[in-house]
Amino acid sequence: MTAFHLAAAVAEAFPETLVALVTATGLRGRESWPRTAAAVEELERQLADGTWSPADETDPRIEAWHTAYRSFGTNPRRVRPSVDALGRRLAKKGALPRINPAVDSYNAVSVRHGLPAGAFDLDHVAGDVFVRHADGTESFTPLGEPGTVETPGPGEIVYADDEGVLTRHWNHRDAHRTRVTEDSTRVVFLLETLRAGRDGHLLETAADELRDLLAPHAERTAVHHLDPARPRADV
Repeated sequence: MTAFHLAAAVAEAFPETLVALVTATGLRGRESWPRTAAAVEELERQLADGTWSPADETDPRIEAWHTAYRSFGTNPRRVRPSVDALGRRLAKKGALPRINPAVDSYNAVSVRHGLPAGAFDLDHVAGDVFVRHADGTESFTPLGEPGTVETPGPGEIVYADDEGVLTRHWNHRDAHRTRVTEDSTRVVFLLETLRAGRDGHLLETAADELRDLLAPHAERTAVHHLDPARPRADV
């Protein structure tokens, strides 16, 4: 079992933080996921016919993350929150990237609801995971760049375990070590908002949608929550 913790300093700085942790065990990433494929294709169709468009930086959901990034010294127009970057890519190219069914599932849910999302392969997580401020000594190897090592600046909000940083700039980019592949069988997916009072219901809807996409391809799924009132979740 892995425990996720929301550090007190982060909870104090962002008191409306709410994270949904959607877990899937016994995941089967090499079989066909027709509902995920259909969900991605439907988003692309709606974009093409003009009935829907992804949230951009003028949307309050994205704007809140830009404000948070600036508070810990990150320029959000150079290093964008994941949902912002994904929405911009979709708007420009007209299509979402196809990575693997599990990743495609959370990408579709993320961009549909304008909420950042990520995922960790729990079999490659070392110890507990903390959402906390970096101290400037941690290491981070970006997804897709196994030969690169970065050092987050002091005060940057990160997800980190005993071996290093798992996500930089809160939700900009995940680490290579805990990446989700077709062979990942025990995964935690994260959906986040900084505006629980306004968007908590949206987060719950998104978590339910993601769970529905995962459930046909997993032995078990569950949803846990992390917020200032519940700063620890065991998954």
